[in-house]
Amino acid sequence: MTTENIEQEKQEEQKKKRKKGLFILLLLLLLAGGGFGAYHFWGHKPKETVSVISGDFLPEGKDAKKMSDKELADTAQKKADDSQFNMMIASTAKIDSQSQQGTLNIKNPQTNRYPINVVITDDKTGDVIYTSGAIEPGEEVSHVQLEKTLAKGAYQTTARFSLYDAKTKAKKGEVAAGVNIIVN
Repeated sequence: MTTENIEQEKQEEQKKKRKKGLFILLLLLLLAGGGFGAYHFWGHKPKETVSVISGDFLPEGKDAKKMSDKELADTAQKKADDSQFNMMIASTAKIDSQSQQGTLNIKNPQTNRYPINVVITDDKTGDVIYTSGAIEPGEEVSHVQLEKTLAKGAYQTTARFSLYDAKTKAKKGEVAAGVNIIVN
């Protein structure tokens, strides 16, 4: 091959590269234009003009009065009291191995605002051992029937107190406590 042929091939390769580059640039411009057009057609909302009407200002006070420090404190205390929850459960339950019944004291004090449901699960297996059902403020459970049969022995469990809104029945929160269950 002559140097003249080599030069022609290099020039042809450069022309091909330029054409390819122009094609890619044209394609990118076309995509950008299409995206811009689609945005303005579907996504762009026309500007709304807002007019201010003269005289649309806050009126002078009429019946409102400043709350006293005591009223502010009482309101704050009521909100704090409503958010408080006292959980009461015995740390140990004694269960008869034959009947799977026993004593476990669970109380929802009258001072609580929310009804509760208590679910006790085995820490090792995660199995549900007992479910209380709804316990309203001022109610208690003292005698329980286990839902899962347990052999004689001691079991580490967790009691989860789920708090519910009395009106909507929606769950508001959850707290937990450890309970030792002894099956004799």
